[in-house]
Amino acid sequence: MNPILDRWNRADAPSAIKSLLDCCAARRWAARLASARPFSSVDALIAASDKAWLEMIEPDWLEAFVAHPPIGEKKPPHASAQSSAWSDQEQQQTHQAAENTLRLLHENNRKYKEQFGFTFIVCATGKPAEEMLAILDRRLENTRQQELREAAEQQRQITNIRLRKWMMQ
Repeated sequence: MNPILDRWNRADAPSAIKSLLDCCAARRWAARLASARPFSSVDALIAASDKAWLEMIEPDWLEAFVAHPPIGEKKPPHASAQSSAWSDQEQQQTHQAAENTLRLLHENNRKYKEQFGFTFIVCATGKPAEEMLAILDRRLENTRQQELREAAEQQRQITNIRLRKWMMQ
């Protein structure tokens, strides 16, 4: 068994929940996942995470979104140090982006937040800044309900990546 998963399976509930919040800041999701322990494998944890995430609703999604910086920007005030470090890794391709691309990302992040009321969420791992800008532009055409669903799916993907990173530390 994975030693990190083994320790987490045996942790008290508050500690187990706190550990999960680095992967996804939705407290109800974290509590639901922690209460489903023990897990026999990382894959079982991921499957339970997906199941718990699908049971979440808008307030849970918005709570998770707050912990993400806008694409191309730095740490949001509501993110843990680990979550911020992972966001920086996930968005690393924005560090080499052209100034014009970064300017457009900044402008469109602002438009998105004004239009939908939350931060643009995209699974940024492996995506160049130009691709994320194109995704952002496309998603500005969504209704709020469509966008909530899309952002929630992106959050699910990010959470899965982060759960695997956590289990590999």
